[in-house]
Amino acid sequence: MSMPVLPRLGVNIDHVATLRNARGGKHPCPVDAARLAIKSGADGITAHLREDRRHINDDDMERLQRLCAAENIPLNFEMAATDEMMNIALAVKPHAVCIVPEKREERTTEGGLDVVGGHNRIAPIVRALAENGSRVSLFIEADPAQVKASKNVGAQVVEFHTGAYAHALDEGDEAHANKLLRDLQKGGAQAAELGLEVHYGHGLTFTNVGPVAAIPQAQELNIGHFIIGEAVFMGLEKAISKMRANIAAMRGDTA
Repeated sequence: MSMPVLPRLGVNIDHVATLRNARGGKHPCPVDAARLAIKSGADGITAHLREDRRHINDDDMERLQRLCAAENIPLNFEMAATDEMMNIALAVKPHAVCIVPEKREERTTEGGLDVVGGHNRIAPIVRALAENGSRVSLFIEADPAQVKASKNVGAQVVEFHTGAYAHALDEGDEAHANKLLRDLQKGGAQAAELGLEVHYGHGLTFTNVGPVAAIPQAQELNIGHFIIGEAVFMGLEKAISKMRANIAAMRGDTA
């Protein structure tokens, strides 16, 4: 019997930079966190360079790219669909770029990108990044129109926003969470049928990751805030190891 193919685990190290920036200076260093995450079993590193530079900064992205290239680990550069961010990504040349919606006043990303309404803005950015050698992902809701639009603008990957699902579980609304999970499952199936690689991310924890990890089309899960938060108590290596074990358990693997 063949072993199940587990989703890759991308670890977002943004909030190590948040902690650094709370006081200023150089510590804790997000690049050191990425190095430890790689050593601890992360399959990739994710970092979001926001327009306001609230956590990751330009120098961090350059150093993260050098580290990931040296370790032969993919860097996933999250960014808004702006000319400034596109030009930075073109210079950094990460393995992957994930285009996300961004509002200055939000604490964290609150939903998916409107690819349908933003087609004319998003399509040339996707094309430029892809021609520069990066795999381009769009962070979207599990909505059929958004999935189809992602394919139409030339994206190679979609990452489905799991935040609403996670929030419904936090609120104890299991019925709504189950409905959202079904949407995520349908979205994964539709995207795969269109030839898109399927990722999921946002709000995933030890307790809610299982049903998402079990979606057959899921090839990657991107998890950051929760892992970094748990690392305060149990260390980054143990937090990553436990997350990987929980993912593996839902694919019928005990590794």
